[in-house]
Amino acid sequence: MASYREIAANGLWKNNPGLVQLLGLCPLLGTSNSTVNALGLGLATALVLACSNAAVSLIRNAVTPAVRLPAFVMIIAALTTCIELLMQAFTYELYQILGIFIPLITTNCIILGRAEAFAAKNNVARASFDGVMMGIGFGLVLVAIGAVRELFGTGALFANMHLLFGPQAADWQITFIQDYKGFLLAILPPGAFIVLGLLIALKNRIDHAMAERAKVEEPETPTPSRRVRVTGVIE
Repeated sequence: MASYREIAANGLWKNNPGLVQLLGLCPLLGTSNSTVNALGLGLATALVLACSNAAVSLIRNAVTPAVRLPAFVMIIAALTTCIELLMQAFTYELYQILGIFIPLITTNCIILGRAEAFAAKNNVARASFDGVMMGIGFGLVLVAIGAVRELFGTGALFANMHLLFGPQAADWQITFIQDYKGFLLAILPPGAFIVLGLLIALKNRIDHAMAERAKVEEPETPTPSRRVRVTGVIE
């Protein structure tokens, strides 16, 4: 069984769902045109992922293989409905902006994939921790894309954060360029593909550099010397 450190490393970096598995690209690219949208969807996905992993782990020995997949989908759909109702109650304006992407959490490949590949084979603690780490990893990628697109598209960061955190977050916006004309490509769907591609390239470059450094720092194993005894007969 994987250790908690390995689970965290896989979710945040080595097997990140957004940069390595390339799952959930539809919400990843569709809602990441601003930081608040990305953060809202990232938190909702992480909550569903953690809770569904825990629930699937609890019932993993009680369901037969024939009904396992429908049972997993029902659990995920029920949790998504709960998150949707909470967002309608407390962050209604953000819920309206995210629109169909909230119900579509039910069909997110990340959630169903982790339920089948990990939660159904591990105990509740490990399954929940895996869900949290995968959710955080996915959310970080979402927020990174949203921040880059918002910065280049509008010249500001953290606009409209009151939609998620209430009136006290109304003055969180940071404007870097006054009277910025805007960069339309950044906030359009092609901008999301470009930023995601750059993030994947950056991760691959960092992994390559770390692998090269590990090779350099790895101590060479000395070759044991062998003493050969030669005997012969001279005629």
